[in-house]
Amino acid sequence: MDHIRVRLRIYLIIFFAVMIFGTLGFMIVEDLSPVDAFYFSIVTIATVGYGDIHPATQPGKLFAILLIITGVGTFLGVVANATELMLQKRETQARMEKMNMVIGTFYSEVGLKLLEVFTEYDPRVDIMRKELIITEYWKDEDFLNVSNHLKRHQYDVEINKVSLEDLRSFLLGKRDFLLRLLENPVLLEHETFTELLRAVFHLTEELTFRDDIGQSPHPDKMHIAGDIKRSYHLLVDQWLAYMKHLKDNYPYLFSLAMRTNPFDRKASPIIES
Repeated sequence: MDHIRVRLRIYLIIFFAVMIFGTLGFMIVEDLSPVDAFYFSIVTIATVGYGDIHPATQPGKLFAILLIITGVGTFLGVVANATELMLQKRETQARMEKMNMVIGTFYSEVGLKLLEVFTEYDPRVDIMRKELIITEYWKDEDFLNVSNHLKRHQYDVEINKVSLEDLRSFLLGKRDFLLRLLENPVLLEHETFTELLRAVFHLTEELTFRDDIGQSPHPDKMHIAGDIKRSYHLLVDQWLAYMKHLKDNYPYLFSLAMRTNPFDRKASPIIES
């Protein structure tokens, strides 16, 4: 899409230059006022034909021919590129809608469970919980402020308390689901979610390649803790962005997402009042 924008800017610059050139030319050749000269330029470039007035002199007619040759192509270039940009923007929006559906499915199947596990063993999670109690009153600046604050959060897990066997079993049970997500071509449109999937899939592989994960030596567990931290950080960032998307576009989905917030200990899908 960027190359279309560049082309459109170039055509617009040329178009306005031709317009200025045409207006000044008609003012000189046809001895017209600036308004009449500008009108001549517009109808000439747009090829809509002259009505009440038209070039009256031979130089004026020759200049009109020159303006048609230089201006019509530029005008059509502006229209074509503007149309292409709008169509591509719509196509991109449609792909991003599909991408957000994929993200929502990921959190329903895998992401929320992982957040529950990781936050359970994060010694600093209470600091983050206070900031992530999202409500319907949140505005764009609230999401932005929390996102900036979370960049300073020290994501960590007490690896010796994590049941790596249970974590491995859960991720292995979702392996086919994760593989299908990785095959989705829409992922190319969303680099951050792609990176999240890679991190989670890598964590799955690390756990899978160990026969007796419970007996892993301390350095090996610290290595796995590093993989968990990477996934944990990306999970929180993407979850926050997804919550903002739901609030802006799908209030009914946002309502359920608030009631299943993994950071809110009081959250419940049951509506009692």
